[in-house]
Amino acid sequence: MPQPPWKAWYKLARWRALRLRIFLRDLYTCQRKGCGRAEHNTALLVCDHIKPHRGNEALFWDEGNLQTLCKACHDKDKQREEQASLHMRGVWD
Repeated sequence: MPQPPWKAWYKLARWRALRLRIFLRDLYTCQRKGCGRAEHNTALLVCDHIKPHRGNEALFWDEGNLQTLCKACHDKDKQREEQASLHMRGVWD
């Protein structure tokens, strides 16, 4: 099965530059309530879409829809929330 076209957006120089701008804007600090971890190793940070873009190009590139999360918050808490919302919307039922 082919990957959705939006997956390729993450490989663009435009995304890499935007990602770094968001990290700088957020002072390399996790924006998750209760975390606030500062991390200067960008490999340990995620530029996260606050509202899932689901292939919507405008939402994907919207700086107001992006936040810095540490990898731990993104990979654990945020992913769990998104998976739960899929069930609530009936996507996986």
